[in-house]
Amino acid sequence: MLKLIGRSLAVMALALSVSLTAQAQFSLATGTAGSATGGTSIDATDTAITAPASPAGKPLQPSIADLAAAQNLAKTGSDAPPPDAAPLRSPARVSAPNQFQRFVQETTGRLLPVYGSDLFSNPQNYAANTAVPAPDNYILGPGDQVQLQVSGPQDFNTTLVLDRNGQVNLPKVGPVSLAGVAVRDLEQTLTSHLGKVFTNFKASASLGRLRGIQVYVVGQAQQPGTFQLSSLSTLVNALFASGGPSANGSMRAIQLKRGGKTITTIDLYDFIAKGDKSRDLPLLAGDVIVIPPVGPRVAVAGAFDQAAIYELKPGSTSVADILNLGGGVPALAKSKKALLERINPDSTPARSVKEIVLNTQGLQSNLQDGDVLMLLDISPAFANAVTLQGVVAERIRSSWFDGMRILDLIPDREALITPDYYKRKNVLVQKGESIKDAADKSKEAGAQIDTRIRSMVDQINWEYAVIERLDRDKLSTQLIPFNLGKAVVQKDPAHNLALLPGDVVTILSQTDLRLPQERQSRLVRLEGEVAAPGVYQTLPGETLPQLIKRIGGLTPQAYVFGTELNRESVKTRQQANLDTLIRRLEAQSQSQQGSLVANRNNTGAADQTAVILQLQQAQLKSQIERLKSFKSNGRLSLELDPRNPNLAALPDLPLEDGDRILVPSIPGYVAAFGSVNNENMFIYRNGKTVGDVIKSAGLTEDAEPDQAFVLRADGSIIARNDRSGWFGSNFESVPMMPGDTLVVPAQMDRESRYNAIIRGFKDWTQILANLGLGVAALNSL
Repeated sequence: MLKLIGRSLAVMALALSVSLTAQAQFSLATGTAGSATGGTSIDATDTAITAPASPAGKPLQPSIADLAAAQNLAKTGSDAPPPDAAPLRSPARVSAPNQFQRFVQETTGRLLPVYGSDLFSNPQNYAANTAVPAPDNYILGPGDQVQLQVSGPQDFNTTLVLDRNGQVNLPKVGPVSLAGVAVRDLEQTLTSHLGKVFTNFKASASLGRLRGIQVYVVGQAQQPGTFQLSSLSTLVNALFASGGPSANGSMRAIQLKRGGKTITTIDLYDFIAKGDKSRDLPLLAGDVIVIPPVGPRVAVAGAFDQAAIYELKPGSTSVADILNLGGGVPALAKSKKALLERINPDSTPARSVKEIVLNTQGLQSNLQDGDVLMLLDISPAFANAVTLQGVVAERIRSSWFDGMRILDLIPDREALITPDYYKRKNVLVQKGESIKDAADKSKEAGAQIDTRIRSMVDQINWEYAVIERLDRDKLSTQLIPFNLGKAVVQKDPAHNLALLPGDVVTILSQTDLRLPQERQSRLVRLEGEVAAPGVYQTLPGETLPQLIKRIGGLTPQAYVFGTELNRESVKTRQQANLDTLIRRLEAQSQSQQGSLVANRNNTGAADQTAVILQLQQAQLKSQIERLKSFKSNGRLSLELDPRNPNLAALPDLPLEDGDRILVPSIPGYVAAFGSVNNENMFIYRNGKTVGDVIKSAGLTEDAEPDQAFVLRADGSIIARNDRSGWFGSNFESVPMMPGDTLVVPAQMDRESRYNAIIRGFKDWTQILANLGLGVAALNSL
């Protein structure tokens, strides 16, 4: 009992020497040890454990693994770790940049890592694998477990654990020393000892759980201290367990000391770059791994994938030795020039730079402590390339040869058809859609044929292409234009220009530069009462009468006076005018809102003014919202003579790309619109006048006859103020044409800012002409 108490006191002494955190985690260690008898008698003096001393003579703080070993010692009498014990260490700390890293950062602008430091970011990946069988040369020691099976006159199986003296107790044989026995000799050794007692038997032995060993990592390690490792661990496993060398630790001269002697020195660069573990020896209990301070260092930066801080090997290290660690001289670095910055303490200033060539001689140059090697990027320039870009089949960088010309780069028209053209064509017949979608696409194909044709192929600018060439004398870009059509189509030698290395040939489309009208491709849509409605490509300078005549003329039902011409350029200008009106109204609305706020706090007559302003404000906002919903139609008034409605009466107006022409059939009605009692269509009869329509429609009480006007079928307007006399004279006698509309606006009795703006446009007729709004829009206004 006294021995057991002594063992527990020893375990308590070790547990009390750890930090408060460790005490909280293992406060039950002494109670567990005191209750474990194990049936083995161990002297109290044998269990005295003291903290190992550091090289400086100061005790090292016991690790969590030390506590685990102490627990196991109290339970089993062995300092080996429990089964499947792993080093209980926190992840490796990241060292702060060392002085040389900061120096290189000031020089290169980059904080370079220490070569090989990323290898230790996850040390658990490099722990010894205890699940694999022990190698034949494994040496048994205290704590190892041996599984023994004996068959013969007496069969038995037993598990033997080597005590701290390296002995096991064989049944009927007694103590046998197995310490120092290799695994390959284990079975023979046990058979020899059993043969002294037994005959006619067969013995089989194998290793069970392996022992743990305690090693020390000191010096410039990320986490120096004591480590409990598997007995299969090697020097490299211990380095990974400690997090590897710190930023100030050496990777090229790590020593393994055993019994006060250095038994090996390992260069981690050989392990990292070559996988060489020839100096990586198995560890024994009590081994000390010393990581000395880092030796001479150099930096490699620039066009190098493994840009980092490198430690020089003791002796001499060449430029090639360092670059080979990162894969050698990279292909993207200049071989004829590299910069080497060097420190010379005897010079003033101490730093200098020189150029070296990365050839055989330059790569053999020795590096010195503090050197910074800067590899330069190769030039992106091509020695023999000509670039073709723009509206072409392939944007390529072609190989240049002596005597190369435009036709060698663009041999025919096929080289100018872009791949998008074929992709757009393929989309037209893509299948897989529903029947309804297919029907919708069929309808769209006819309705949008002009839009599709216009966007199908990029129209080439045949009159202008350009060569960009570097003028090496002035270091400026020289533009050399040429006629693409004459060079490629006509094979004109004057435009088949010679090319030089580095030239860039650009082919433009007709949309890149605005061409004269006669050179532009123009597609117009012609519909209605014509011989052959369709989408046509017009000739240079071709007019509307010429186009209609070219396609076969008009049908007998054609109503020339009602011909409608919608043009994109007119639509854009009309929409801009409409937007201007909306902005003016919004500005007036904000001003009116300020007046309304100013009158809210007044009393008396001002209250009535505020109410009126509030009503006007609501009316103005409503009108603004309606105006925003309108879109101009781009109709161009042809101003035809109603007395001569034939093809020759159409103006000689050159057609533009995107024009839409509709020649309607002769309508049989005229219309009345606005402040009339009967807004309706009325049958047209020859000789019908404005007065006849007014009598048929009737005027309302709020009608404004002075502002009445006729919106002609050709898009023109005839207003009362454009005619002489009063209502009932000349204006009433104006003859109505088929499709004409009489518009009678309402009176503007209440003056408002909105009405003032409308009057600022003179009259409704000017609004319709400038904004391109139809009669339906006027009703909303």
